[in-house]
Amino acid sequence: MKEIIAIIRPKMISKTKIALGNMGVDSITAYAAYGRGKQRGIAEEVDIAYRPHVLDEAAHRGMKYVPKRYLAMVVRDSEADEVVKTLIQTNQTGQIGDGKIFMCPVDDALRIRTKETGDSALI
Repeated sequence: MKEIIAIIRPKMISKTKIALGNMGVDSITAYAAYGRGKQRGIAEEVDIAYRPHVLDEAAHRGMKYVPKRYLAMVVRDSEADEVVKTLIQTNQTGQIGDGKIFMCPVDDALRIRTKETGDSALI
């Protein structure tokens, strides 16, 4: 099993959930996240009102944090590459700030209610 973590633009969350759902990945955990990459923030990504002087300063020094969405899902090893491919196709705009994808190995899973383990706990 693999845990796939995707950090994406907030405006791409609905499109991403639909694309993953269409391929049968319905179990997703999503968080509102704030961070920045090496570009030090993108003012255009922020859809909240800032005082003008804050955006002027951000243009010169970078913003402290940019709103993102953090998605986490655990999938079978056989599904992992297709999930990553779908995440890329859905979120790639070619612009700075498209996000990141991380893949981590998962040793086991356990469904608390039924005590199923491994891949059967994912269904």
